[in-house]
Amino acid sequence: MIQDGQLLNYIGGEWRRSRAGEYLDVRNPATAETIVRVPLTQPEEIDEAAQVAQSAFADWRRTPPTERIQYLFKFKQLLDEHFDEIARLTTQECGKTLAESQGELRRGIENVEVATGIPSLMMGYNVEDIARGIDEHMFRQPVGVVAAITPFNFPGMIPLWFLPYAIACGNCFILKPSEKVPMTMSRVFELIEQLNLPPGVVSLVNGAKGTVDALLDHPAVRAISFVGSSPVAKYVYSRATANGKRAQCQGGAKNPVIVLPDADMEMATRIIADASFGCAGQRCLATSVAITVGEAGSSFREQIANAATIRKVGYGLDPEVEMGPVITAESKQRIESLIGKGVNEGAKFLVDGRNASIPNYERGYFMRPTVLDNVNPRSELAGIEIFGPVAVPQHASFATKPRRATLVSTLVWPLRWLSSRSLAGRTASSVICTLKAVTPSSFTPKRR
Repeated sequence: MIQDGQLLNYIGGEWRRSRAGEYLDVRNPATAETIVRVPLTQPEEIDEAAQVAQSAFADWRRTPPTERIQYLFKFKQLLDEHFDEIARLTTQECGKTLAESQGELRRGIENVEVATGIPSLMMGYNVEDIARGIDEHMFRQPVGVVAAITPFNFPGMIPLWFLPYAIACGNCFILKPSEKVPMTMSRVFELIEQLNLPPGVVSLVNGAKGTVDALLDHPAVRAISFVGSSPVAKYVYSRATANGKRAQCQGGAKNPVIVLPDADMEMATRIIADASFGCAGQRCLATSVAITVGEAGSSFREQIANAATIRKVGYGLDPEVEMGPVITAESKQRIESLIGKGVNEGAKFLVDGRNASIPNYERGYFMRPTVLDNVNPRSELAGIEIFGPVAVPQHASFATKPRRATLVSTLVWPLRWLSSRSLAGRTASSVICTLKAVTPSSFTPKRR
C-alpha cells in the first residue's frame, strides 16, 4: 500500500508506516522517473514482525491443511481477477515487456495452484517392522517463522515460489522484496489482506541490507530462502547458518548452448536470441554463450547478429517492443564496462548495443542487444554472469575422429543442445569440456 508517495509495511494483519528515517527512490527504468519511495525498515520493526509471526504460529500450525489451503483458492482467484493490473505494475517498476510480466505472473499463479495440493504433498509415511521390533514413521511438520528475500528480476513470480507453500504447510511467512521493485508485492499483499488470514501469518517488510541482516539475525526466524547474485547468496547463507537457521540460497549461473551443424538455424537463432535478450538478459537462465560446432559457426554468427540488430527496444508497455531497459543506471554502466573490458581483451563487435537512445525515453536505462565474437574463453566476460543483453558466440571444430568435438571453456553447467536428436545424442558422449564453476547456483548445509 502507498501512502503519501511512500510504501507501507504489512505487519500483524495491518498496514504500517515504517519508522525508518531513510527512504530510497523506486524508479521506472524506462523513464527514470521516481514512482514511489521505499522505507529502509529498521531492526526493531523486523523484531515486531517476527514476534507477531511467532505468536501466530502456534494456532496456524494446528489449523488443518485442508483449511489452510482454502485461503489459497481465494488468493488464486484474486490474482486472476487482477492479472493485467499486476503485470502492468511489474513492467512499470522492472522494465520488462508486458508479455514477459504476464508470463512470470502466470508462473507464479501456477505455484499457488500447486500449493493447494499440500494436504497430499506433505503426507508422511509409515513402515511397519523396518527392522526387528522397529516401526518407522515420518511426519512433515512446519518449521515456524520463515522468511524470503527476493530479487528484482521477477518481482511477481519468485515471491510466489515461497509464500503459498510456506503458509499451506503451516509456517508463518515474512517477505522482503527487492528494494528496486517493491510495488508488485505491495499490490499483491493488498489482495492477501482480503483473504482475512489470521494476523501474523504473512508479513511484508521493505528495505535493503540492514533489513536483510535483521531477518538473518532474529532468533524467531527459523529458515531463510534467498534468490539473487552468487556473492550475496554466499553472504546470506553464511550469516543465516551461523545463526542456526535453515537456508536455501539460489545464486547466479552461466548458461551455454551448443549448436550442432544439423540444427535448424532459423529456429536455433530465434530460440537463442529470446534466451539471450529476453528480460534484457537479466535472468539466471539467460543464454549468454552459444558454442557452434563445425559448419554451424559462420551461419549462426550472421543470423544472431541480424536478430540482435532488428530486435525492437523500448518501453515494455508498447505491445510491439521486444526488449525493455535494464533495471538501473548502475546496472547499465556495469554491463557496458564488462563489454568494454572484453573488447580490450580482444573481442570483436558483431553488434554494439551500448549508448542506446530510445526516442521519447532518452533518460531510460536502455541498451540494445550486443553480440561479441572472438571472446577469450578465459576472460572475465566469458566467465562472469553478465546479467545483461549480451550474446557471445564461440566455435569448436570437429576433431579428426567423426563427431568428436573438443571444447575448452570456463563455462558452467548445464549444456543445452540445438540439433537433431540423433546427432545431439551421438555427439554428447564425445564432447570434452573443461568446466569451471564460477558462479555456483545454490548453497546448502553440509550434512553432519
